[in-house]
Amino acid sequence: MSRQLKNKTLALAGVFQASELVRQAACHGTWSGYAATSSLNSLFKLESDSVADVYGGVERVRLGVETMMAVLQGDNQYADTLRYAVGLLQLQRRFSRSGKVQDDVGDALLVIGSEGQDDVQHEREDRQAHEIAILYRDTISQMSPRIMVSGKPQYLQNERTTDWIRTLLMAGIRSATMWNQLGGGRFELMFGRKKILRDVEKYLVG
Repeated sequence: MSRQLKNKTLALAGVFQASELVRQAACHGTWSGYAATSSLNSLFKLESDSVADVYGGVERVRLGVETMMAVLQGDNQYADTLRYAVGLLQLQRRFSRSGKVQDDVGDALLVIGSEGQDDVQHEREDRQAHEIAILYRDTISQMSPRIMVSGKPQYLQNERTTDWIRTLLMAGIRSATMWNQLGGGRFELMFGRKKILRDVEKYLVG
C-alpha cells in the first residue's frame, strides 16, 4: 500500500510541476530547466516500473513536490498553478474517454521521442516541444474544459514559450493519467488536502 501511495502522490506532484512550469513560462517567459526536461521526458516513458522512473527519479520532481506542499498549505501566490492543476485533472477525465485520441497521441509521442537523439539537448527539446505543441493543439486542446492560461502578452505571443506551455500541459495530462490510474480524483484534491499533505510529508519529503 505504501508503494502505491508514494506513486500516487508523486504522480500528483508531476501535475503540479507541469502546472507551475506553465505559470512560470506565461508570467516570466522563463522556466526551471531541469523540471521542464523531466516533464518533457515523462511523455516518452509510456511503459515504466514506477512513477519515479517516468520522471527520472523523485529528485526530478522536486519543483512539483515543493509547489504542491505550498498550495496545500494555502499559499495564495500559486492560485494560477492550482487552477491549472485542477483543470488538468478535469481535462484528463475527458481525454481518458476517447480511445482514438489516446491512441493518436500515444503513437505521435513515440515518434517524436525517437527523433534527434544525437542532437544537442536544448535544440532537440525545443524541436520536440514544437511538435508536441502542434499535437496538443490538434487533439487535447479541442476538448473541454479548455485550460485558459493567464500571463503577460509578450510571453504568450512568443512561439517558443507557447510551444513549451502546450508541451507542459500535455505533460500534466500524462501525470494526471497516472494519478487517475492509481486511484486519485479531482475531488480528492479539492476536499482531501490534509491527507494529501500528510502523504507528501511521509513519502516524498526528507
